[in-house]
Parts: sequence; structure tokens; C-alpha cells
Amino acid sequence: MIKFKMYKKLVKPLDVVIIILLLMGSFIPYFIFTMSNRSEDENSIVMAIISIDGKEVKQIELSEETEKELFTFYPSGEQYNIIEVDGTKIRNKEDNSPDQIAVKTGWISKPGETSICLPHKLIIEIKSINSNEETEEDFIIPL
Repeated sequence: MIKFKMYKKLVKPLDVVIIILLLMGSFIPYFIFTMSNRSEDENSIVMAIISIDGKEVKQIELSEETEKELFTFYPSGEQYNIIEVDGTKIRNKEDNSPDQIAVKTGWISKPGETSICLPHKLIIEIKSINSNEETEEDFIIPL
């Protein structure tokens, strides 16, 4: 009881308000990322986008109807990546990079997930595309 009174003198009322605001603010990134990944609905299409060195090389729709396939990409020289698609999931099955990080990542299937092979500059990312969105068109209004 005596120690509590000693510490109570050190804490000002504004300190408590600042601590509470900081605690509440620390959850803001969690809510932002949760809301951005929630955009998937029954009308959205899940796509796997494969890019090498920043250039998109292939798009694959991930659905129950997607057949099992293997693709081989040769980013440069002796480098190779074997990509496997199986229905709603995709993975980097095999490559000849030294650390095998993309291979160890395994299957990815949810929007926002990525598999990256840095030595080969190959990225597989899953995106959700809303199929019923209307595209905005630019109109030129004469004066």
C-alpha cells in the first residue's frame, strides 16, 4: 500500500490518457489489414499473378474448376522455377535457388499471400478481383 502511494504521485492524469490512446492506436494496423483482406465475396475471383523481375508473366484463376498444372519458368541463364497449380492453391514446387525459401513457403491460396524467390526475382501473389465492379471510364466533356 505504501509503494502504491509513492508511484501514484509520479503518474499524472494526462499520462494515463496518453497511455490509453497509444494502446488503442497500436491496434489500428490490425484493423486496416483485416478490412483490406475482407474484400473477397461470392462474386470475387481469386487470381494468382506470377511476375519475374517486376514484369507480369502469367495470371491463373484459382477455383475448384482449375486443373492441376505445372509451369516452368527460366528467369535467366541456369535459373529455373517449377510452379504447381492445384485447384484453389499454388506453390513454387522446385527451383535451384540456394536457400529454397519459396519452396519452403509451400501452398498459398488466400488473397494477400505471396511466395517470393529473391535470387530469381520471381513473385507469386494472390489477389482477389471483384467481378461485378463497374469500370470507370474517362469522359471528355466538350466546353
